[in-house]
Amino acid sequence: MGKKRILVFSAVCLVFLFAAGTMYAATAVQDVIKMDNKAYEKHSKAIVDFTHKKHNEEYKIGCGECHHDDKGKALNDLKLGDDVKNCIECHKLPGQMPGKLKKEMRKNKASKKEIAAKEMEYHAEAIHENCIGCHKDYNKKNKTKAAPQACTKCHPKKK
Repeated sequence: MGKKRILVFSAVCLVFLFAAGTMYAATAVQDVIKMDNKAYEKHSKAIVDFTHKKHNEEYKIGCGECHHDDKGKALNDLKLGDDVKNCIECHKLPGQMPGKLKKEMRKNKASKKEIAAKEMEYHAEAIHENCIGCHKDYNKKNKTKAAPQACTKCHPKKK
């Protein structure tokens, strides 16, 4: 009976270790996420390498600071490693809103709110609003210029 118990105990331990390893792998997050998409192959600037873990762990920025629902409400219940949509899945139009379209909307008496809503359909507009807005808020709150706001500070040189 002793050998059977040892075998059962060993089997249970192996199952536990496998399950724990699988759970860890499911929540592992890349340190650097390349904010890349085929829609940006002709982008004039190099694509940003976003330090996801650094923003979360070192800067203590919660998931809901960037990730939100379709109404713009922060998803504060997210944890590092949770499955989330990529920005492009909702902000579907690549690049920035063309200036010509903005001008046309203004000419047709569109409100600032309507123009802003249209801008958020564009991936780059949404990303820039989120990132630069947060960086500006951080710098103002902390009386610093540590969080970059200039294009070249986030976008590496294009090769």
